[in-house]
Amino acid sequence: MSQLSDAAFVAAKKHLVGGVNSPVRAFGAVGGTPVFAERGEGPYLYDIEDKRYVDYLLSWGPLIWGHAHPSIIAKVTEAARKGTSFGLPTLLETQMAALVSELVPSVEIVRMVNSGTEATMSALRLARAYTGRDYIVKFEGCYHGHADSLLVKAGSGVATLGLPDSPGVPRGATETTLTAPYNDLEAVKALFLAQGEQIAAVIVEPVAGNMGCVLPKPGFLSGLRTLTEDYGALLIMDEVMTGFRVALGGGQERFGIRPDLTTMGKIIGGGLPVGAYGGPREIMQRIAPEGQVYQAGTLSGNPLAMSAGLVTLQMLRDGGKALYEGLESYGRQLVETFVSAGNKEGIPVYGHAIGGMFGLFFHAGPVFDYGDTMAANRQTYARFFQNMLAQGVLLAPSQLETGFVSAMHGPAELAITQEAIERAMASLG
Repeated sequence: MSQLSDAAFVAAKKHLVGGVNSPVRAFGAVGGTPVFAERGEGPYLYDIEDKRYVDYLLSWGPLIWGHAHPSIIAKVTEAARKGTSFGLPTLLETQMAALVSELVPSVEIVRMVNSGTEATMSALRLARAYTGRDYIVKFEGCYHGHADSLLVKAGSGVATLGLPDSPGVPRGATETTLTAPYNDLEAVKALFLAQGEQIAAVIVEPVAGNMGCVLPKPGFLSGLRTLTEDYGALLIMDEVMTGFRVALGGGQERFGIRPDLTTMGKIIGGGLPVGAYGGPREIMQRIAPEGQVYQAGTLSGNPLAMSAGLVTLQMLRDGGKALYEGLESYGRQLVETFVSAGNKEGIPVYGHAIGGMFGLFFHAGPVFDYGDTMAANRQTYARFFQNMLAQGVLLAPSQLETGFVSAMHGPAELAITQEAIERAMASLG
C-alpha cells in the first residue's frame, strides 16, 4: 500500500483498538496495510487514493445491490429528512415485517433488532424459554455472533461440553453449549442420544459462511430437522448471511427446510445496521410485551435501516429467479477460473459457489467442515490476496471468510477478475 494508507493506519491505531472496529478489517490474516475506503459505486470500491477495486467484500455481504444504489440512497435520504430515530412505532416497521413474512414463509411474525449477534442471542433465549431446556447445539466453525454462549472452541469429542473461546467469557456461560462438526449428522445424533431431553435448540448456518463458504452435504439439514422434531427441540437457521442471498427465501427455500426460528441481518438492512429474528406466532408471542421473554433495543426498527431494507427486498423480489441465477452463474465462473488456473500451475485449490456467495481454498480435496478449512494453505492465500489487491480486485482478507457477488457485477468485472486470477496464480506457480 501507499504512504497515505500507511499513515492512515498509524493514525487509526492511536485512537481505535488495533486501528479497526472489527478484527478482520486489520488484514491480520493476509498482512499489509488495510484498504481505507473512501467511496463505492456499483461493483466498485475506491480507496483514499482513489484507486478502484472490483469489490467482492461488499461490506461482508449486505450490498447485494452494490455500492450506493440510487434507489436505496434516495429512500434513506427521504427517511433521514423526516428524522433518524423516534423510539416509537412507525409504518415502515410494519411494512418491512410484512415483506419479510411474505418472502420467508416460516416467519409468521418478526422482531427487529440492530445486528446479527442480537438476533441470534435473542433467538436462543427464546428457544430456551419456549422448550424449558438449557442446552444448545452449534457447529465447529459456524459463527453466530459474539454472545458469550456462542464463543465456543471445538471439543475433543462430540459430547464434550464447550469451553470459552475468548478471554472474558466465563466457563459457566458455555457449559450448556454443545458442539459438533459441520456436516456430521452422526455426531449430532450422538449428542441427542446422550442429552436430547436437555437440548433446547440446534442453531446452524444453512451454508456455512464463516469458515469460508462451505455447503451442506445432502441430507444434513433435513436430518437436523428430523432430529429436532423427534426430540422436541427447535431448529434455528442462522440466515444472517444466507438470507435473501442464496435464494429470495434464503437457505431454507434453497434446501427445502422449514425451521422453527430464523435469524436475519446484513441484506435486510440494505447496508445499514440491522438484524431480525422470527418464526411462528406460537413461539414468538413469548417475547415481551406479549410474553415474559425480555428483549429490547433503543434503535430497533429505526427508519433509516427500514427504508434501506424495504427497497432492497422489493428490488430482489422484482428481480425474481433470474437475478439469483445470474449471481450464481457469476460466482461459479469465478470459482471455475480459480480452479483451472490453480490446476494449470499445479497448485492444490478448491472452491464453492452458491447464490451470491463463494469460497476459494488452497486445498487439494473437498471442503465440508472446519477441519478441512483449517487444513487449507493460508500463507498461499495471503500471497494470492495481495497479488489480486495489487491488480485492483478486493477479496475477503482471510481464506476463512466468504466472498460475495452483487447484482451490479457483470461481464466486464468478471473478465477483469478472471484475468487477475490467472496472473496471480501464475505468480504462485
